[in-house]
Amino acid sequence: MAKKALISVSKKEGIVEFAKKLNELGYEVISTGGTYNLLKENGVNVIKVSDITGFPEIMDGRVKTLHPKIHGGLLAIRDNEEHIKALKEHGIEPIDIVVINLYPFKETILKENVTLEEAIENIDIGGPSMIRAAAKNYKYVTILVDPKDYNTVIEEIKQYGNTKEETRFYLAAKAFGHTALYDSLIYNYLIQKNNIEFPEVMAFAYEKAQDMRYGENPHQKAAFYKNPIKAYGIAECVKLHGKELSFNNINDANAAIELLREFKEPAAVAVKHTNPCGVAIADNIYNAYLKAYESDPVSIFGGIVALNRTVDVKTAEELIKIFLEIVIAPDFEEEALEILKKKKNLRILRLKEGYEKEYDLKKVEGGLLVQEKDEIDLDENNLKVVTKKAPTQKEMEDLRFAWKVVKHVKSNAIVLAKDGATVGIGVGQVNRIWPTEQAIKQAGSKAKGSVLASDAFFPFPDVVEAAVKGGITAIIQPGGSQNDALSIEAADKGGVSMIFTGIRHFKH
Repeated sequence: MAKKALISVSKKEGIVEFAKKLNELGYEVISTGGTYNLLKENGVNVIKVSDITGFPEIMDGRVKTLHPKIHGGLLAIRDNEEHIKALKEHGIEPIDIVVINLYPFKETILKENVTLEEAIENIDIGGPSMIRAAAKNYKYVTILVDPKDYNTVIEEIKQYGNTKEETRFYLAAKAFGHTALYDSLIYNYLIQKNNIEFPEVMAFAYEKAQDMRYGENPHQKAAFYKNPIKAYGIAECVKLHGKELSFNNINDANAAIELLREFKEPAAVAVKHTNPCGVAIADNIYNAYLKAYESDPVSIFGGIVALNRTVDVKTAEELIKIFLEIVIAPDFEEEALEILKKKKNLRILRLKEGYEKEYDLKKVEGGLLVQEKDEIDLDENNLKVVTKKAPTQKEMEDLRFAWKVVKHVKSNAIVLAKDGATVGIGVGQVNRIWPTEQAIKQAGSKAKGSVLASDAFFPFPDVVEAAVKGGITAIIQPGGSQNDALSIEAADKGGVSMIFTGIRHFKH
């Protein structure tokens, strides 16, 4: 009895060559629908599934492989006497290789204006059933869902007469990953259509983009996975030049891109260890970068710079004056790109347009914290001036700017800004006065006339007192402390204006 291979694929890359090699190795090929036609037209010796089952494909192909002669051939344990007896009794022949990839559900839902009916029609039923059956019975059946594995299977059959059990076990695990990803895409699509924000079950499946040399530290193994649907952000940046991105590069670049999205005007963001070290807006990208650099010319060294306008020659000439790990921008003038490429190891990334709302995930031991991303904007109608003195128009512009930046600084966070640029940033301290002192010290003489943004309220008036002493003229903070009155009193005493937003921006 000839060995049998069942082939039914949506993605047909390499399938004709693979089927021909199976024919040459003595395999009888069974197929369905479009795959059958393709194989037949290309000279493969192929049999229709309906000739095996004795039952035609019906309901527009919805029912074709859901049949005992298929699933019995896949699930039979070959050294179980009862199973073999049942095969003979019912005229079922074993199937040894299954090659399947599924209806293009992902490709369908990514189409513009796709209807729910179209999406539903592209949910594969028979395919996952056969994949799971073959994978469950991996001791006897080889399951293939990825064209990359075709050659391995052919070579093992040539060498050993069959695939090795360890190979079949690996392919079975890979097959269950294939169906898990497929089912998660369907589940999340339907959850979205039902407008369920936090469902009873969270199902996330990501596809591996690359293995990393190491993780945060050299002793940690790591890999990078991409969302299979939402193509934007650092996951979809195009590398134009430089070394491979490291784990920390990707993490830092993501932080830079998230902050860059806050600004519509020309903006430059410098990031180090996921925290901004220099941020500025200006009338053009060159001036924005210069201001961001001048915000903290020490910390920017070895950092990441993200820009939201095309990089021109003048800006490129400034960028290469210092050591940077990465430069990110939506585009680069040709000559500017050549200037940047003079830095052999500089990673140059082109940022694609586009953004979709998604969850913010934080892994904890044994669980997962899931929340909306912090994307709330200031509501101008809810801003409350709580001091006798109101901010000037210029101070208000800087307060809005500082508020956008402080949202992206690790808590406890303080940001000082002046003339559309950060001048001091206090990061990740365990109380609020320390980041305030850090930011004021960093700013030096630039603190005078600057404004201050805090990601959370002031538990004591010491922050306001330090701000007054440092020459800061206006403050923006959420408010809501039991000691708000003391902070307001300190601001009035120091002649500083203060605004309450009613919004907190913790970032841990």
